[in-house]
Order: sequence, then structure tokens, then C-alpha cells
Amino acid sequence: MVLNFYRNILKVLRDETNAVLMVVIRSTGSSPGRQGFLMLVTEDELTGTIGGGVMEHKLAELSRELLSKGRFEPFMRRQVHMTEAPEDRSGMICSGEQSVAFYYLDKSSIPVIEEILNDPHSYIRYDVNGISNVAESEGSDEVFITGENEWRFTRSKLPESKAYIFGGGHVSLALSEILSRLDFEIHLFDDRPGLNTMESNRYAKTKHLINFEDSADYVPEGENTYVLIMSFGHRWDEVILKALYGKKFRYIGMLGSKEKVRQMREAFLSQGFAEEYFEKLHAPVGLDIRSRTADEIAVSIAAEMIAVRNKGS
Repeated sequence: MVLNFYRNILKVLRDETNAVLMVVIRSTGSSPGRQGFLMLVTEDELTGTIGGGVMEHKLAELSRELLSKGRFEPFMRRQVHMTEAPEDRSGMICSGEQSVAFYYLDKSSIPVIEEILNDPHSYIRYDVNGISNVAESEGSDEVFITGENEWRFTRSKLPESKAYIFGGGHVSLALSEILSRLDFEIHLFDDRPGLNTMESNRYAKTKHLINFEDSADYVPEGENTYVLIMSFGHRWDEVILKALYGKKFRYIGMLGSKEKVRQMREAFLSQGFAEEYFEKLHAPVGLDIRSRTADEIAVSIAAEMIAVRNKGS
């Protein structure tokens, strides 16, 4: 998540370590570094990524060379991922291209980093003058480039994708950890007080003890809403499914065996629920990778969610 990345930047700068921040301002085609990717380079450490491979290694080495020479003004490098490109070849062959901006950071950058962190609902702007916190934007991921000496990229700090997980057990905990690294904002619900796996879940933005009959009150409809149903029993899964009936989400999945899903589907249809509801339900949830452990199940679910999210982007 963007704010977590900036918290790490603040820690580095408070330790009086100078750094170079690389930002992917724009990407096209099959570029491995997507717009908004961030990478922080210090003399000893690399954090984040701008796409990996030989290009990332080359630009990280350039950043360290720049650090050894001291402060520099922001600049941008175009990287073309094709061997036949007449110029700006990145050394990669995946096609597409990306533009990467370079920013020098030191302790004098701390005030703007703190400003970015203190106002999560504003935007971050990257341009030739530096990095700034701005109150408003015409839209997230707004980009304007006229050349290597003039660019502007404005992005939201908040993750657009929001995961609402019903059930705070072991799979829920493992899934929350994975989704927290995939730019999902996580909201967790259960009706069991004192549940250790829920109490130890430090990845969720919010955690609520609720009556599952009221599940619909806690989940907004929308294209950025992802719902996971993994309560401690099929009876409660059924209650949650009924509560959410008729609401529109980007993704809704339910944990359970094929037989459990079959029986539940038949029961719902016999009660007059529309078949379309089950056609949109990912159940059993997750990609079929022969998952056995909680961590493996979480990986399969996260992969399916990413596939759904990226299919529409």
C-alpha cells in the first residue's frame, strides 16, 4: 500500500539515510512496471519495485551512483522493452514501455513525507519540481507528460479495492496478510468474541463483532468491493449469503466444498432465490491448486481476486 511505503520512507529519512525514489509515471503495453510502482534505493537497501529484471538492476545502480554524487534535480527516463527500439532500450524484451521519474530524498524531505502521511484522503503529485501533497485532483492516476523535462502524475493514496471478510479464522488471517500486500483495504467481521485469530489480525483496517443477519449493513455495493464468506459453519454462510442477496459487488466468494456449495445452491433455488446469484458466486472460492493448508487456500483465493481485478483494468 502507498501509505505503508511512505511510512518506510519516513523511517529511512529519520535515520538520516539519503535515498533515491523511483516512480513509474506511465506504462504502456506489456511493461512489467505498472503506473504508480515505487522503488526506494539507499546505499545498502532496495525497497519496492519498478518492474524487476535487468532494467530495475540498471536503474538501481544508476540511483546509487547518483547518491554518491549528492543532491540532484528530478528527472525522468523512458524505458522501451524491445530489442529493436532505436533508443531508450531497457534491456528487456517483453514489449511496451514505461517512464520512470527519479527523486533525491534526504532529511529536508521529511516535512512533505509527513504531510502525505497525515492526510490519507488527499493526493500525491509527482512532477519536475518534486513530490508534493495536493488536496484535490481531477482523478486518480492522472498523468501528463510532454517530455523528459515536463511531467505530472497525480495519484490517490488510498487503495481502491476493498475486501470485506466474514469470518476471522485461520484462512481469514492468512488471506488478510496476503491482501494487505496487494493494495486491498481489509475489513473483518465475526460474531465470536475473544477469537484469537481475529484479535491477532493486524492487517485489517477495521474489525467488528456483528450479527451475521446484519451483514448487508457493513458492505457497500460497488465495482471496488470484494466479499469473502468464510464463517465457522455452513449455517452462518447461508445467513450471510441471504443477507447480501441482491447487492452488486465486483467479487463475492465463499469457502467450502463442492458438495456444500451444491446443497446450498439447491436450497436457495427451492426458496425462490435467483440462479444468477449463484452463477456470480465464486464457490468453492479460489483457484484449484489442490490447496491443503490455510496459507495455500489463502494464496488460491488471492490469486482469483487478482485475476478478477486485473481482467477489468
